[in-house]
Order: sequence, then C-alpha cells, then structure tokens
Amino acid sequence: MKKVEAILKQLDALYPYDGICFLHYKEPWQLLVATILSAQCTDDRVNQVTPGLFKNYPTLKALAEADINNLSQEIHSTGFFRMKAKHIIGSAQQLLNLHNGQLPSDIEKLTALPGVGRKTANVVRGHIFGIPSIVVDTHVKRVTHRLGLTHHTDPEKIEFELMKTLPENHWTPYNQQIITHGRRVCVARGPKCADCTLTPLCDYFIQSSTASHKEAQNLVSPEPPQ
Repeated sequence: MKKVEAILKQLDALYPYDGICFLHYKEPWQLLVATILSAQCTDDRVNQVTPGLFKNYPTLKALAEADINNLSQEIHSTGFFRMKAKHIIGSAQQLLNLHNGQLPSDIEKLTALPGVGRKTANVVRGHIFGIPSIVVDTHVKRVTHRLGLTHHTDPEKIEFELMKTLPENHWTPYNQQIITHGRRVCVARGPKCADCTLTPLCDYFIQSSTASHKEAQNLVSPEPPQ
C-alpha cells in the first residue's frame, strides 16, 4: 500500500526510532508498574512519581506487601490512585506467586495480571522482550484515525488492523513515532496542520480542506442579474 509506505517513510525521517521508552525504569517489573500508572495520566507525571516510588518500594516483594493506603498516597497525583494501587499490589503478588518474580512475555499471561490490558502488555513486550507490538494509546488512536489508517474506535480493533496494515518491523517504532507526532503536532485540539509534513497523506486534513473550500464557495454570492 503506497500510502502506508509513504507515511512510514515520513515518520522515519521525522522521528528516527531510538528504542528509548518514554517511561523511565531500571528493572523490567518497574516498567510494568509505570505503565499501569500511565493510564489516564501523562508519562511526564508518571516519571515524576516513580523515582520516589521505586526508592520506597525497591523490590517486587516490597510492593506485594505494601499497605494499599500508603501506596495510594504515594501515587495519588497519577489519578485513579486507589484502583492503581490495588492493581500494582495484585500484579506484584501474582508475579511472585505464579512467575517466580519474572515478567512473562506471553500476552495472555501478562493480561491475566491485575490492571494489565493489551496496551500495558504490549509496552512490556516491545521494550523488555523486543517483541514487535502495537501499543494503542490515545495518541496512536487519534493520529491513526486522522491519517485514515483505521476507522475503528476500539483500541483492540485498531491494534489488530495496524498489525495487518504495517510491516512487522515497524510495529514498535510506529508507536513511538506516532505518540511523538501526536504530542508535538497532531494534538487533540487544534492540530498544527500548517506545520505537518504528513498533510498530503492525511484524510483529516484533506477532508477539512475540502469542506473549507466548499464553505468559502457558498459564502460568495452570485452577482444579481443585469
């Protein structure tokens, strides 16, 4: 598909893939925790919280034994803190009890952990295990839809559609590139189309331009007959 190839070429030029995760972590389990915290929260906020969190809870065992009230206070600023604390403690317990403290690479085993959906599982699979994975967060969902690479709104359907549309070696880079583009240019409100080099390939821009042109034509009143 020429459009897909052109989009990927532009993305590679704009945002060369460096493999660096937006969420900061040292141990694999820390990425799992950080990704759970990132639900309905910015990566910047999570990165402000996790240094203190991992200092106070330096091991999976410490998290598994954490008091939910104390942990909730620790992660309060990430939002939905009570539920996230419950999920983090539950995931730590299951990793210790069922997986010898190691993160599984299998997506079914990952999504069986409390609070871990396909998005979180795919972040872990992509960055910890190097398994090509599509991560559909709010930016990937929005920008992919605007580009016209999907018409779905359900993240799981978008994930599977992109897996069919994109070459596998671009799955993980696409996540980082589209998230970066969504943050810098194709923002949720008032996308910066004038600064975007993807506009010739973007359904949203093409449709918006066509609508604006038609609207302008309608505003021009014909001259009265002589």
